[in-house]
Formats: sequence, structure tokens, C-alpha cells
Amino acid sequence: MAITAHMRRGDTDSAFRTFNSMPYRSPVTYNAMISGYIQNDKFDLAREVFENMPERNLESWNIMITGYVRNRNLFSARDLFDQMPVKDTVSWNAMLSGYYQSGYVNEAREVFDRMPSKSAVSWNGLLAAYVQNGRIEEARRLFDSKTDWELIPWNCLMGGYVKKKMMVEARELFNRMPERDMVSWNTMITGYAQNGDMYEARRLFELAPTRDVFAWTAMVSGYVQNGMLDEARRIFDEMPEKNAVSWNAMIAGYVQSKDIDSAAQLFEAMPCGNIGSWNTMITCYAQNGDIARARNLFDQMPRRDCISWASIIAGYAQTGHWEEALRMFVEMERCGERLNRSSFTCSLSASADLAALEMGKQLHGRLVKAGFESGCFVGNALLAMYCKCGSIEEAYNSFKEINDKDVVSWNTMIVGYARHGFGREALVVYESMQASDIRPDDVTMVGVLSACSHNGLVDRGVEYFYSMERDYGIKPNVKHYTCIIDLLGRSGRLNEAENLMKNMPIEPDPATWGALLGASRIHGNTELGERAAEMIFELQPENSGMYVLLSNLYAASGRWADVGRMRSKMRDKGVKKITGYSWIEFQNKIHKFSVRDPFHPEKDRIYAFLDELELKMKEEGYISSTKLVLHDVEEEEKEQMLKYHSERLAVAFGILFIPAGRPIRVMKNLRVCGDCHNAIKFVSKIVDRLIILRDNNRFHHFKGGSCSCGDYW
Repeated sequence: MAITAHMRRGDTDSAFRTFNSMPYRSPVTYNAMISGYIQNDKFDLAREVFENMPERNLESWNIMITGYVRNRNLFSARDLFDQMPVKDTVSWNAMLSGYYQSGYVNEAREVFDRMPSKSAVSWNGLLAAYVQNGRIEEARRLFDSKTDWELIPWNCLMGGYVKKKMMVEARELFNRMPERDMVSWNTMITGYAQNGDMYEARRLFELAPTRDVFAWTAMVSGYVQNGMLDEARRIFDEMPEKNAVSWNAMIAGYVQSKDIDSAAQLFEAMPCGNIGSWNTMITCYAQNGDIARARNLFDQMPRRDCISWASIIAGYAQTGHWEEALRMFVEMERCGERLNRSSFTCSLSASADLAALEMGKQLHGRLVKAGFESGCFVGNALLAMYCKCGSIEEAYNSFKEINDKDVVSWNTMIVGYARHGFGREALVVYESMQASDIRPDDVTMVGVLSACSHNGLVDRGVEYFYSMERDYGIKPNVKHYTCIIDLLGRSGRLNEAENLMKNMPIEPDPATWGALLGASRIHGNTELGERAAEMIFELQPENSGMYVLLSNLYAASGRWADVGRMRSKMRDKGVKKITGYSWIEFQNKIHKFSVRDPFHPEKDRIYAFLDELELKMKEEGYISSTKLVLHDVEEEEKEQMLKYHSERLAVAFGILFIPAGRPIRVMKNLRVCGDCHNAIKFVSKIVDRLIILRDNNRFHHFKGGSCSCGDYW
């Protein structure tokens, strides 16, 4: 028929002209038009032809119902089905498949039970619906209610058991099968391999009457998953035929074991390289810190997909190349590639580490448009981004919008509040978590103890520490001990903190001793500080931060000879002090400053503004903490050295260029200088601005001359 021929070519206009020119149109002609329009995704035109039919036959109704089902319009399909003057098995099966393909298994069962006669398609369809939706017991009851099943339903139910890791039931079914095909054998081999029973997988593999490439690949994948790389490679080399999945499984095994050279050699020898293998190698290089090689491979790819882009973005983000990660995200969008959850998550992570809030907000807008904002995976990344970028209010709003919060969501919010100095808010979220029947884990308790530490909530912190194992079976690890020692030390209970360290069931690590050293510096206990520092130097001799902390302690006591000794010790051991720098985002660009920065194009204006600001600060009562300068020089020179610290330069830039009314967000790679902390309090009052400073330990919110930490940091 000419109409059918036109429709098959997609030429619906020619089909319509032929139809329109016909002097007589039978139901067969109308049905050809309806079916053709449906096949060419012109359902509205199909419905129009159907509604104008002078006479409909059973096939006309069935074609339309099938069309509605195909378009996921089950309401209209059911309405039309109920109007049918006569129904056959095809009509009932169309409704049955419509319901189960859309996940409405109960409705599918209701249609099945009402069917006056059932075909093999009806039985097989309902069984597949139960299996695909994980309702394996109902599938088994249906299976047991009938004896004359064909081979495919046996394989379907057996595959359902394998998916549920019910290997005993799967094997019982396999043993009962009246006949088996390669799918039957492959399903069982794969099931045993995935569940770690490689002995039984290998036994079935050898018993199989024929072995196709899928059986061989299942064995390779099984050995890889169980860490038996030598066995995997032996099977791989014996394979009479390999496909891309076989090669990728073996490459992935080498990647997982960090045998990069073997993975690369196999990749280069692969005759059927596909996107999956390229993506695996890009991820491999990136995860092992070789981002240049990963990028080189990415640039050579003959074709890329969204996973390729997400892999290179993740690689840049994980290796600290955050700006490049964001550039790649923009490039991905420009190339018209579909943005997926992984690319959004990695880009949000890069924005978080850069503290690029404006970029993060733009990403938020894009992911809302893409429909990803409600899921936990992206939602947690969005929440972490706002926390790390210093916008705790927007973080909490994002937290509330996550529909099904997991433990990561709760932990991120608790830790976020703790790092911002809002300890009481963190504990309120913790109590809500408990009320929601989400069981805290060890990360939760680190956040809770940190919240108490940052806010001086000593008694509550001690109670939480001892409740961990009692209430939740969480055995305190070294991070929990570090938090509680930090809490006790900051509050001045140094003896108690030291005694707790001595009685720890695990060895203290450098961070634990660092907490004690930090507390000693705050309270001027040089003797305890020296003991803590010596332990750190033994455990981590290259830790420059601890040399500086002890030097601060000596400088505050005027022990300049000891400051010099520390400097000589660092030089002798080759320990280099980490260069401190601060950065601030403005108009989607990161402005970075170091101490006495001579390179920024606005440096003259910034220095002039700081000079002017210092006069106003002194009028308000500001006095420089020159004892924090680790050089035995004149007081005036010490004041000049403090004035141009990187965080002050960044704050001054923010005041000058960020419009009034908007917070100034500054990030610093090291701990904020004590004098700068005091100075910025004065600045926040003088310029009447909210200044948010993130250092490598926590956030400080300066407003009206005070800081959210309450000077307890």
C-alpha cells in the first residue's frame, strides 16, 4: 500500500496526500494512516484520523490504545479501552504492558485478573513486571501457579533471584529447568562471580555446553571484582573472542589495583576501543594525580560523551585545579553536551574549594533548570558548596529542599554550622537528625564535637563524647579524641586534656598533638607547648605549621633566641614555611593576594585605603599585636609588617569593589593571623559591612566590631 510505504520513509505529507485523494477509504486505509502517524511521533494527527473514522474495527481500537500506551498516556488509554465495544487478547495485553512498563504493577495485576483469556504474552509480561520491580516473592507465586512456562520466563525469574543475591533460590530454579540456553548458564555464572563465589562460577563455566563471549567476560569481571588479577588475565588471554566489555573489565582491574602501566599497555593494544575505555583511562590518570596525561587523552578522543566530560572535570577538581575544572564545565555546556549529575557535582565541588560563590549560584540555577536539584547526590554537593563558600543561610535553605536526606546531608549541615561558629545551630540540627531516626555515624560525631569546641560548650561536648559508644556503638577514633582534647585545651583545662591523651587507647597522631600545642599557645603554657611540638616533630618532621605555632609561643614570651633556633631547625631539616595567601571572588574572577603583594593592578589604591583605615581603627582603640611578629625588630616595623598581611589586602579590595550591602567573603589557605582577626573586627564596625573570612580551620563572621567565634578560636 502506498500509504504504508510513505509512512515507512517518514514522508507523512505524501501519505496524507495519497489518503486524501482516495475516492473510497476502508478501515484498513484509516488504520494505515493512524499507525503511520504513531510510528512517526505525530500522535495528535493519529488521534484526529481515529476520531473522524466513519467506521472502526477492532484493529483501529487496538492501534490507538497501543499508541496511547507508547506515549505514556495511560489515563486516555484506559478511557478508550473501557469504551471498546469488543476486546481481544491484544487489547488486554496492551493495557497490561502499559501499566507494568510505567511501574504500576498492582494495576497490571488487576487487568491480568480480569482478562477472559490469557496468552503467553500476558503471563510473561506480568512475571517480568514483578521481577523488574523487585517483587520476587509475588513473581515466584505467579510462576508456581502455572506449569507450562517457556524458557524465557525461567531465565527471567532466575535473573531476578540473582539480582537480589538469592543464589540458593536461583540455583534451585536452574537445576529444575527442563531445558537451558546460554542465557541460563551465563546468568548463573555471572551471579556466582558477582557474589564472590568464584569456585562455583568456574565450575559452571567449565560445565557449560557452549561458552560465548559473555560467559568468558563474566569470569574475567568476577576475578577482577574479587581482586584475583592474575586469574582474570589468564582467562582474558585464553578468550577465543573478546568484545569491548572484556577489554574494559581487564583495564578496570588494573586501574583499581593502581597498576597504571599495565592498564595503559592494554588500552593501547585494544583493537575495539570505545568511549568506556577512554573514560576509564582518563579517570585512572586523574585519580593518580597525572592530570596532564588525562587531559592529553581527553583531547585525543575521537568522540566524547557526558561521562568523558565529567571525568576530566572531576580530575581537575580532585587535583586542586579548580579554575580549570570550572572552565571545562563551561566548555562542556558550550559544546552542547548533556549536563549530567556527575558534572554538576564535580563543578560544585570546584566552586566550593575555590569559594567561588557567584559561580556556584550560577551552577545552582543551571541544575534547577536541568531538574537535578531535589536529588540527594547533587543536593549534598550544592549544600557543601554553600557551606564552604561562606553562605550558611543559603546552605540551610538547600538542606531543607533535599527531599530524602541521607546521613551525608545531615553531616554536611552539622559540620557546616560548626565551621561557621554556629555551634548551637549545629546541635539543633543534630537533635533533628536523631528525631528523624537517622543514625549518627563517626563523621556526625566529629561535627558535633567540633561544634562544641568552636563555641566553648565544654560540658555538652564531654557528654556527647562519652555518649557515642554508649548510645550508638561508635568507638571514638583519633579524630574524636582530637576534638575533645581541642575542646578541653581551648577552655584552659590543659591538664585534663593532657591526661586524656596519655590514656587514649590509640596512639595520638600529629593533629592530636597539634590541638594540644594550639591550646598551649592560647594559654601561654610554653612548657606543655614544647612537649607537644617535640612529639609532632618526631611524627611529622616536615610540618611547617607546627614550627610556626611553637615560634609564636616563643615570640609571645619574648624568647627570640628560641624563635631563631626554630628558624635554624627548619632550615637544617629542609622544612619550608607554606606561603600564606588569601583570595576573593569578584565578577566571576578570583583575585589572589600574598603578604605585601606587589603585583595586583589595584595595589596602590588598596595600600592607600589601608593606611587611611588604620588611622580610623586606632581612633576606635585598635592596638597592633606586635608580639605575633616572628622577627626581633622595632615596634614600628612590626606594625608595618602586620598591616599588609594577605587577608587585610583581600578585605580592603572587597570593601573598595564589592557594592555596599553585599557580604565580603575572603578565603585564606592558612590560619588567620591573630592581629588580623582583631583588626578586621574594627574594620567591620568602621565600614559597616559583614566580612566573612574562611581560614584553614573555620569561618569567622565579622559584624559591628565582633566575630561569630567570640574570640574563641
